[in-house]
Amino acid sequence: MPLSRRHFLISAAAGIGSTGRLTASSLTRVKVGVTDWNLGLSSKIEALKLAHDIGFAGVEVSLGREPVDGKLALASPELQSRYAAESLRLGIEIAGTCLNILHRNYLKNDKLGQQWLAEAIPATRSLGARVILLPFFGKGALETSAELDYIGDILREMAPEAEAAGLILGLENTNSAKENVRIMKRSRSESVKVYYDVGNSTGNGYDIYEEMRWLGARRICQIHLKDNPHYLGDGSIDFGKVMRTIANLRYEGFVNLETNSPSKSIADDMRRNLAFVRTVMRETKT
Repeated sequence: MPLSRRHFLISAAAGIGSTGRLTASSLTRVKVGVTDWNLGLSSKIEALKLAHDIGFAGVEVSLGREPVDGKLALASPELQSRYAAESLRLGIEIAGTCLNILHRNYLKNDKLGQQWLAEAIPATRSLGARVILLPFFGKGALETSAELDYIGDILREMAPEAEAAGLILGLENTNSAKENVRIMKRSRSESVKVYYDVGNSTGNGYDIYEEMRWLGARRICQIHLKDNPHYLGDGSIDFGKVMRTIANLRYEGFVNLETNSPSKSIADDMRRNLAFVRTVMRETKT
C-alpha cells in the first residue's frame, strides 16, 4: 500500500470509537488486543490503563519471565484480584496470558517448565482469561520429531487440568501448521490449539494465508499481528489478505498486536498500528 494511501486510511480511522471492536459484517466477533510486553509494561497492571487509553479491547498479560519467591510473578491471588478489578473498572478484557518463563525453563527439556504451566492454569482462570500462550523459541524451539511428540505427551498429561478450568493452551513456535497439528493430535485434547503469529510464520518461510486456511478457526485459539520492525502495512505482509482470510474462516476472538515501536514512542506507534488494523478490518469484504 503506498504510504500516502496508508496515511489517508489512518486519518480516516481516527474517528472510529475506542473500544477496539469492529463493525465489518464478517468480523463482528473479532476484537483487537495488545501484548503488555510490547507496551513496555510486561507483567505490570498499568498495561491495562495504557491499552484502554489507546483504544484496545484487551491485553495479553505476561505471567512473568523470572520467578518471584519461587513462583510465577502473577501467581499471587492478591495481584490476580487487582488485575481482575482493574479490568472490570476500565471495561477492558484480559485477552489471555503468556507463559513467558518458558523462554527460561524450556518445556521440552526442563521439568520446571511443567511446574510453571501447572501454576499458569489457575492464575489464568483467576484473571478471567481463556488462553495461555506457550512459547517455544530459541533454545526452546522444537527441532525434531521426537521433541514434537514429547511436547504432545506432556500436554496429554496436563491438558485435562486446562480443560477442567475452561482454558486453551496455545502453541506458538517456529514450526509449520502441520507440525503443530501433530502436537495437537498427540495431546488428544481439544484444549490444545495453535496461537498463530503471522510475523513469526512469515519469517520462517511459511505461507501464512494457506496455513491459516488449512488450520481453520477450530484449531486457532488466537492470532498475533506484527511485521516487525515495520509499522503494520509498511512491511511484506498483506494485512488486507490476512483479514480476508480471518473473515472467511469465521474466526471469533482476539487478534493481538505484538508490534515494535519504530519511533520509540510506544503509545503513538500503537495508536498508528491500531488505526491501520481497524481500517483494514472495516474495509474487509468476504
